[in-house]
Amino acid sequence: MEAYFDNSATTPVYPEVRDLVVKLMEQDYGNPSSLYQKGVDAARYVSDAKDKIARLLKVQAKEIVFTSGGTESNNMALIGGALANRRAGNKIITTVVEHASVGSPLTFLEDIGFDVVRIPTGSDGVVDVDRLVDEVDDDTIIVSVMYVNNEIGAVMPVEDIARRIKEKNPSVLFHVDAIQAFGKYVIYPKRMGIDMMSISSHKFHGPKGVGALFIKDRVKVKPVIYGGGQQGGMRSGTENVPGIAGMALAAEMTYRDLDANVAHMRELKEHLIDELTQIDDVYSNSGDAPHIASITFKGVRSEVMLHALEEKGIYVSSGSACSSNKHSTSSTLKAIGLPPEKLESTLRFSFSPENTMEQIDYAVECCKELLPILRRYVRKK
Repeated sequence: MEAYFDNSATTPVYPEVRDLVVKLMEQDYGNPSSLYQKGVDAARYVSDAKDKIARLLKVQAKEIVFTSGGTESNNMALIGGALANRRAGNKIITTVVEHASVGSPLTFLEDIGFDVVRIPTGSDGVVDVDRLVDEVDDDTIIVSVMYVNNEIGAVMPVEDIARRIKEKNPSVLFHVDAIQAFGKYVIYPKRMGIDMMSISSHKFHGPKGVGALFIKDRVKVKPVIYGGGQQGGMRSGTENVPGIAGMALAAEMTYRDLDANVAHMRELKEHLIDELTQIDDVYSNSGDAPHIASITFKGVRSEVMLHALEEKGIYVSSGSACSSNKHSTSSTLKAIGLPPEKLESTLRFSFSPENTMEQIDYAVECCKELLPILRRYVRKK
C-alpha cells in the first residue's frame, strides 16, 4: 500500500485540473497580451480565474494579483508593502514561527534599515497576541502573521489580531500568509480585517508554480518585478495561463465540498494521533488545523524514521518542504519549547481528502513494527 501524508508540501493535482492545464498548453496556448483571438481567449481565462478566486474570497477581481506561488506572494506583500509605506513608518511586526518565505524577506528588510520585531509563541505555537499588540505603535507599518503554521498546524487568531492592531493604529497593514489555510477554512479577508493575503495553488490540488496575492483596494504596494506592465503593472511578465486557470478550478472544486473534506481530514488526523500516542514515548505537538499532525518519536532521528516509513510506501516530512532538506533545526519546534531530543525526532503527517482511514491504520501498524527495531539499533550504537 502507498500512503502519501505530505500534503502540506504539495498535493496531487485534481484530474479535471490536469485536463484543463493540458488543454491550455496544447490548444488555447495564446499569449494573453496578444491582440488576435488566441490572445483574447487566453486573457479571458485569466480574467475568469480572477473572478473565481475573488468570489471565493468575497473581494473584487482587481484586488487579486497572480504570482508564481506563495513565496513570491509573501515577498511582494512584505517587500512591496514596506517600500511603498516607508514614509509612514519603519517598523514591521511578525512571529518567530513564520515560514521562510516570510522570514527571509523580513531579514532582507532588516538589512536595509527596517526594524523587524518577532513575537514569541506559547507551547501551543500560537502567538502571544497581547505582546504583539503591545508592540504596535505609530511607527508600525506592517504586521505579518501566518494563518496556519505549516509544521505543527497551530491556528493563529487572525481576526482578533486584525481587530486589535487596527484599534491601536488604523493605518497598519495586516498581511496573512494563508498558504496552509486556504482550502481548509472559509476566509473572507475584507471582513476579517486582512489587507494582504497570500495563497499557493499546489497546496489545494492545483498546479505548482502559481499563486495569488490579495491586495485590498487602495493599499499601497510597490511591484517587486518590473517589465511589460501586465496585471496593472503590479506583476510584470506573461501570465502563466494554464497554471492560473488550473488554480482557479482547483479552488472552486476544493470549496465545493469544504465541510465534508475538512471533517474527513480531521477524523484522519485525530485517529492517527490517538493510535500513535498509545505507543511508548510517542507524543503529539499538533495544533488545531484539520490537516496537520506533528508527531515526536522519541529515541529515533526523524530522518531515520522518515526513510524507514518510505520503504513501506509511507511518505511524510521532517519539517517544512522548503527547508527540510537542509538539516536545520526547526524554528517552530524550538519556539514551542521542545527539548533537543524531541527536536530531532519529530515528523509531520499532513492530509488531503484523498487519504483514507485504511492508510492511517497501515501507517500506525508500520510505526508499531518499526519503532522497537529502530530504537534498539540506536541504543546499540
